[in-house]
Amino acid sequence: MKHLVSKANTSTSRIAENRKSGKFTRPYLELDVDRTDISLIALRRILRATDMYARDLAREAGLTAVQLRVLQIVAEKGRATPTELSNRMGVTMATVSSLIKKLEAKGLLTRHRSTTDRRQTDLEITATGLTKVQAAPDALQQKYVKQFEGLEEWEQAMIVAVLERVASMLDAEEIDASPVLAVGDIHHTH
Repeated sequence: MKHLVSKANTSTSRIAENRKSGKFTRPYLELDVDRTDISLIALRRILRATDMYARDLAREAGLTAVQLRVLQIVAEKGRATPTELSNRMGVTMATVSSLIKKLEAKGLLTRHRSTTDRRQTDLEITATGLTKVQAAPDALQQKYVKQFEGLEEWEQAMIVAVLERVASMLDAEEIDASPVLAVGDIHHTH
């Protein structure tokens, strides 16, 4: 094993840093590292970073991370359908419907019948909604995506496998979730 991490991502775990500095000797003794505590600390840091971002977003833009993501998706093309939102975000139509109602009530989205298919509803972002998107702080997931995409393929696969395993360990594999780093219930969208 040549590298624990790629050269593109120079951050290492505390275990790797301690190993390099000679604080741990082989074989590692159980007393050297309490991996359970280290894993719980790492999970807590992720949760705290997500929570802190959510508070900053709520304070600066008056939105939840999930609401912001809806606005970003609609702003990409200027319009979207509820089905497109559901598919892109990986959430149920009921969740999308709830998000649309809240954003429409805030004057950030408008909803109208499609001119090409009368059975379909088109969503458009308002000028106020576009201002909110532009004023929002950088999304936590955008920072993650940038670094994740800079990793080698094997590192990406390893991270995905580990995160899926953690979700499974927490009985969370069936929870309705979008690819948005946010805390709380995505149905409860202020």
